[in-house]
Amino acid sequence: MHFKSVNKIFNLQNKVIILTGSAGLLGTEYANILSDAGATLILVDTNTTKNIELKNKINKQYKSNSIAMNVDITSKNDVQKMVLDVVSKYGKIDGLINNAFLNHAKNQSQNGKNSFESFPIEIWNKSLDLNLTAVFICCQEVGKVMVKQKNGVIVNISSIYGISGADQRIYGKSNLNSPVSYAASKGGIVNLTRYLAAYWNKKNIRVNTLTLGGVQDNSYQTKEFINKYSEKTILGRMAKKEDYKGAILFLMSDASSYMTGSNLIIDGGWTAW
Repeated sequence: MHFKSVNKIFNLQNKVIILTGSAGLLGTEYANILSDAGATLILVDTNTTKNIELKNKINKQYKSNSIAMNVDITSKNDVQKMVLDVVSKYGKIDGLINNAFLNHAKNQSQNGKNSFESFPIEIWNKSLDLNLTAVFICCQEVGKVMVKQKNGVIVNISSIYGISGADQRIYGKSNLNSPVSYAASKGGIVNLTRYLAAYWNKKNIRVNTLTLGGVQDNSYQTKEFINKYSEKTILGRMAKKEDYKGAILFLMSDASSYMTGSNLIIDGGWTAW
């Protein structure tokens, strides 16, 4: 049996998509599903080694023409150069996924800065630079191209902690608590998305937020934390890294053609009760 209409609606053949934070846990998953759908990716990550490995893997596996770039997305000049390079090479930019972020939780045990009262302004600034300002810069520079070509799709990645308060009870002394700067920056993402969707009205540029629940990562999460987190979800578990592949494909494809300014929440039911 052939599902021609299904293949067509999710088809990303010849679509050029910029993916920031491509070499990370979820970025790698996004890169694979989008490549499988036919997209040509601009893989943007400062972890050059992992990023090049990813590029080589997806180009071989999906016969794509994706490239890897090391870009400081907090620098307007660097982002401008990236956009010029991409347009010069491919002639267009069809999509942008703002996935890169500063993972405080992973480094929390090293800096031990859990307390709001003593939270360092330096970490606050660093977090907002990458989690929010870099998204603004990327949207601004890629948006210029999309306005000229009169089409484009942007997906900004947020978190349940951008729409609800971090439940202090599940962290205990684990030093994994997501900090205030993460909450503020991810909350900002949600309304930046709405602003841009409204600003580019009738320009054929769709902008949506994908809000994620916690992903299980045994490299730094304790068993106690995973159990406590899982108890708070309706599905009774943390997300697997592959759980968001369908959502990103939906948002980047024609399957979501009438969706803009929206926030797609996929969190195992965390925020539903």
